[in-house]
Amino acid sequence: MEHVIRGTLVYLFLLVLFRISGKRTLAEVTTFDFILLLIISEAAQQALLGQDYSFTAAAIVITTLVGLDMLMAWISRRSEKVQKMLDSVPLVILKDGKPIKDRMEKSGVDESEILQAAREHQGLASLDEIEYAVLERSGGITVIPRSEKKRAT
Repeated sequence: MEHVIRGTLVYLFLLVLFRISGKRTLAEVTTFDFILLLIISEAAQQALLGQDYSFTAAAIVITTLVGLDMLMAWISRRSEKVQKMLDSVPLVILKDGKPIKDRMEKSGVDESEILQAAREHQGLASLDEIEYAVLERSGGITVIPRSEKKRAT
């Protein structure tokens, strides 16, 4: 039973930690982020198993974590409030070529990231060419270009 409790506590702790850190934390993993995740996983492993490194303990912890993940997904599908709390909602961070600074700061996004998404996905070179930029639930940025009519004005 100790392993189930440990697994549940570590799962909930990491869920809260990554939710607080924002959408962009896991959207595009840099080398630094990857190293950090490796360190976190090692620390979590020690917290999950304690001194018991047996196959049985590992199986119990893994089953607990997968079960919790399935439970959270099930609850999230049935409650819009829980889904918003866990997954957030898409957020408009740029409108009519103008950044919405407070939303960008809160989400940890800067103009260079919007421009990068605009170049990669739409071939756009400036913010003026963007109608909307949306920070998606996954942490990615969707860019909607301005129509030709609006660019001419």
